[in-house]
Parts: sequence; structure tokens; C-alpha cells
Amino acid sequence: MSIKIRHIKGINEKNIKNFVLFSNEEFKINGLSKLSLNKQANQINRTISSNKSKKKEFIIFNHSPDQKIILIKIKKHQTSTDNEKNGASFYNFVKSNLLTNFTFFESNISETQIKNKSFIEEFLHGMQLKSYEFNKYKSKKEMTDMNVNIVFNKKIPVKIKNNRFSSLLEGTNFTKDLVSEPGNILHPDEYAKRILQLKKIGLKIKVYNEKDLKKLGMGALLGVGQGSVRGSYLVTMEWNGNKSKNKPLAFVGKGVCFDTGGYSLKPARFMEDMTYDMAGSAAVVGLMKTLALRKAKINAVGVVGLVENMVSGNAQRPGDIVKSYSGKTIEVLNTDAEGRLVLADALTFTEKKFKPKFIIDLATLTGAIIVSLGSEYGGLFSNDDKLSEQLLEAGEKVDEKLWRMPLHKNFDKLMNSKNADMQNINYVGGAGSTTAAQFLQRFIINKTPWAHLDIAGMAFSKYGGALNSGGATAYGVRLLNKLVEDNYE
Repeated sequence: MSIKIRHIKGINEKNIKNFVLFSNEEFKINGLSKLSLNKQANQINRTISSNKSKKKEFIIFNHSPDQKIILIKIKKHQTSTDNEKNGASFYNFVKSNLLTNFTFFESNISETQIKNKSFIEEFLHGMQLKSYEFNKYKSKKEMTDMNVNIVFNKKIPVKIKNNRFSSLLEGTNFTKDLVSEPGNILHPDEYAKRILQLKKIGLKIKVYNEKDLKKLGMGALLGVGQGSVRGSYLVTMEWNGNKSKNKPLAFVGKGVCFDTGGYSLKPARFMEDMTYDMAGSAAVVGLMKTLALRKAKINAVGVVGLVENMVSGNAQRPGDIVKSYSGKTIEVLNTDAEGRLVLADALTFTEKKFKPKFIIDLATLTGAIIVSLGSEYGGLFSNDDKLSEQLLEAGEKVDEKLWRMPLHKNFDKLMNSKNADMQNINYVGGAGSTTAAQFLQRFIINKTPWAHLDIAGMAFSKYGGALNSGGATAYGVRLLNKLVEDNYE
């Protein structure tokens, strides 16, 4: 169901089907005197009194045979995320009540949340996030639109017309679309083409194909994709929103479009969801789209490695040794620990070519992080306390929470190999997420501030959450946008 939002100046209240009013925790309505409804204030208050319950978030009742009033209870001290969650809950409520047309009033909104000028934008953003559906391949689609009117008594503010949330929503939904596509559609060849389309919004994009990657010496990334009939790629996206020569912020994503595990084959029940093993890269792409659309006043670069990890006569074997872009050699003991090989080359390349202020990588990297943190937190590993604190704070603000995990030299030695500079898994056992992060840290050559976000438990939800209805979550887009917004603009 799509949501169509109209900001209008004045309206004949007789034509309104559903009045939506915000109230305080006692269901007291603000701004009622400025509406024609004030004439029926006593009747409305009596209805509220007979229906009100501290447990209720919404109250709906008939105002006339053709009109309904919906009350939304707002708590005294709500955060931006609380406002978004209210919007998401409201979407579920009106959808379950088969309501598709309703009207909000600026006078009621402004008096309800006078201290938060972005209240209604946050509320509507929550509605839009919750409404996302991926039904592209369904033969029968739900075509109903949900129409939302926001009525202003005076001039519509410019900031409303140029809502900052619209860019974020586009980037978030673009990420969800990418993650939701099946592997037979969004293979590396197609993925690279879709990223190239973002040139039209101002991103500078370069696609490195297999020939280019061989010249660069990216043996780790190429090794993962060598069993596929599809190509392997490294794609860079640059946004130059600050004319100064400030170092860019760098974001790197794992883009394994489908992961069979290679010859270290996954069991069938763990393989069916491996279309979302590129969710880290999709978050980077969605973030870069968001930054470009909202014309962020920073310089940023997104780098994604796009491969398929398949089984064939040409596929990588357990025990193979590959040479990475850094010059370091890797013994591939398990072909299902492939994401770190893709990221290894991407991280070193990003650091060397762009010399960024920091590097943040995102990857659905380990099942071990799900054992540790479930689907409540993404795992954060970092060599920099300041960057870690900024990420943790941003995550709390947008409800994309992180939990910092340890890095230590005692874990690092578990990745040493007898036959190469390192091996790609820890065969001693335990600390699977940490040793994967220790592996990645070896490819931050110049000690650039770096953070690794293991989002394996967060990228996809079978049951949905407060701000999504199940499926791809686009975890990371809102988090990193908030990081940039609060600390670097």
C-alpha cells in the first residue's frame, strides 16, 4: 500500500471523511478551538471519557454518519524515534480498520508538540517506513493508496515542502528493493548496472570489472567469484558535497549476491536466504543515494565488492592460497568464509585510493554474531573509540542499535596460517565474529580509524519490527545518515 501525502491550505471540513487529532496522555485534544469540531467539543469529550484507557494508543469513533474521529495519544517526552514508531503503529491501525483517507490539522499538530518542529514529518516517516512492501513479482497486487492530507491555516512552510525525510526514505527503500530481489535477477552484472543509474543524481561512479581487478591484483575478491558464470566487480561511488579538500568519509559494503558457501556448501535451510548476503553493500548504496538526494555538505565515498559464491569446476577450493590487493597471502580453509575475502581487497583499496577520514564497513559476515546478539543489535568492532561512540549514539537515536565487541591481539593470532600470511577462518573454535573482524583489521594498512559492522542478524526480518513489516530492513542506512548528519555536516 502506497502513502500519498498532500500539504494543503484550507479545506471544507464537511468533505473530510476521517479527522485525525493528537492528544495528550489523558486524551485531551489541543487546538480544537480552531476547528469546526469545537462546536461538538462536549460530545467529543464525553465520547472520549467513555472510551479512554491508559493502555489505548488510539481511539476511533463516529462523529457523524459519514465522518470518523481518530485520536492518537502522544506521551509528554517523546524522542524522534518514538514519533516514528507512533506513525508506524498508526499505519497498522488504520490499515486494519480499512481506512484509506484521513486528514491532519496543523493547529492541532503544532500545539501538541510545540517543542519539536519536526514532529509530523517524523510521524509520517514512520508510517512510510512501515508501509513498505516488496510485491514486484506477485501476479495480484494490492493497489489501494492511502491518502493523507495535512491542512494548514496559513502559508505552507518551505521546510515542509522540502521534507528532509523524503531523501532518507528513497535511500532506505532503494536498499530494501535491492536486498529483496532474488538471486536470479540481482546478480553482480545487474547490480553494477543499477548502481550506474545513480549517476543521474550526481554521484560519480566507476565500475572495475574482472580485467581491471586482475590488473590491480585483487586476488581475494576474484577468488570468491571465480566459480560463477557472472562477473565480479568493485564499484566506487563518490559524493562531493563539500568544495573543500576535506578527506572523504568512506563506507564499504559486502556484496555477495548469492552465497552457496562454495565447496564448503551450506545446508539447504541456510542457503535459501542467501540472496540477502549483499545487504551490507545495499546499505552503502542506499546511504550514498540518500546523501546525494539531500545534497549533504560532506565528501563521501561508497565502495562495494559484488560477487557470487557458486559451485562449479572453476570454483575456489578449500586449501587454495590467494594473494590480496595488499600483497598479503590468504589460505582459504573454508570457502563459506568468503565475505571477509571480498572486504579485504575493498578495504585496502579504499584506504589507499581515497585516504579517508575513517572507514566503516557493513557486512552480513558471521552467523556467530546472531548467536551473540540475536536480532536486537548489530555487532560493532573498531580500532577507534571516538568513531565507536559516534556510531553507538547514532544507532540509539534511530533505533538501529549496535553493541561494541572486543578486538585483541590474542584473537588475532588465531588467524595465522602455516602456509600463507593468514588463513580465512579460526579452526581453534569460538569467537567467530571477533576473529573475522581481526582478519579484516589486517587490511587497514595505515591505521585509518575503522569500524566493522556485522549486521547478519539485522539485515532481514522474517517477523517484522517496529518500523518495518518484515523482509529487508535496510539496517545501516538511517544509522549512518544520522552519524553523518550529527557529526560531520
